[in-house]
Amino acid sequence: MTNRERALAVLRYQDYDRMPLVHFGFWEETIEKWRREGHIDDETAKNVYDGSENETKIAGMLGFDFNWSHTMGTNVDLLPAFEPELIETRPDGIQLVRNAYGVIELHKPGVVSIPAEVDHTLVDRKSWEQEFLPRLQFSKERIDFDAFLAVGDPAERENPLGFHVGSLFGKIRDWMGVENASYLYADDEPLYDEIINTLGNLVYDCVKAALDTGAKFDYAHYWEDICFKNGPLVIPQVFREKVGPHYKRINALLHQYGLDIISLDCDGLIDSLLPIWLENGVNTMFPIEVGTWNASIRPWREQYGRELRGVGGMNKTVFAYDYAAIDAEVDRLVSLVELGGYIPCPDHRIAPDAKWENVQYYCEQMRKKLG
Repeated sequence: MTNRERALAVLRYQDYDRMPLVHFGFWEETIEKWRREGHIDDETAKNVYDGSENETKIAGMLGFDFNWSHTMGTNVDLLPAFEPELIETRPDGIQLVRNAYGVIELHKPGVVSIPAEVDHTLVDRKSWEQEFLPRLQFSKERIDFDAFLAVGDPAERENPLGFHVGSLFGKIRDWMGVENASYLYADDEPLYDEIINTLGNLVYDCVKAALDTGAKFDYAHYWEDICFKNGPLVIPQVFREKVGPHYKRINALLHQYGLDIISLDCDGLIDSLLPIWLENGVNTMFPIEVGTWNASIRPWREQYGRELRGVGGMNKTVFAYDYAAIDAEVDRLVSLVELGGYIPCPDHRIAPDAKWENVQYYCEQMRKKLG
């Protein structure tokens, strides 16, 4: 069997010859650290991104089969994006920068984590109508038709290829910030609805135009990232009422094109949004961030049954520890694989604290235990 055939068989509860070993990419800082340590050479450390030749090479050196997040999609974001702009450089080196979403961020020298948001361009109806609504209109330039026409026959692929649908609320959170989006629902619900509906309709139109090319994919994939360690960044009932219908409509369209595995990437404690995604056609949770809340597919499966699949749920923090910690994690994952419809995968991109030999050992033990 190919890795593509294996992955789809697992998620469809069909027979397979072995469990594919899946990952979710690497931090840039991880690649640089491994280069300095001599595990990879200078050339291999260049151009490492989802599905790239060098990423595939590094993953193979570690023992992985493929990256679940290898997808292609359309541009369902601001078009054109805002031109990044340096607003101020302070004496201590801290910079205020307006990013491609019109968000003013605080950039601290030497800090590689997500920058703090200071202000936003999208704050009211005037800014929406002047700056954002014109950038969210459907046009054919959002689709690389040549790329979709060149996708090829799925049966000839070694690894699965996903169709990246886009985001129905996560991008709105990116544009406005959590606080502004929350206030907008209370202060101007018609505008809140208009923003959600504009994005939902844009995603639908782009999905249809792309799949009308005849391009065939193995699964569909959304990105949201609208939860944190204590739960969602949006009221679940509001999400169900406002965003749920767009998921349902788009997922019905995806089914028309033969896509039955519909995956969604949301970090954090997703439990209160999970039933909303399920009832509207999303059936595969990824990356199942373990976090301090100990997320696992097991209680979800007990509650929702076999319709809920999963890719992820491997606590990647053990890569920083020792073989004993990895053995314990492998044993935990093996027990989850027995549930069916589940592919273990590190619960996010592998971080710089990961030891090369530990990642290799994890792959060796998973292959030994799962065949």
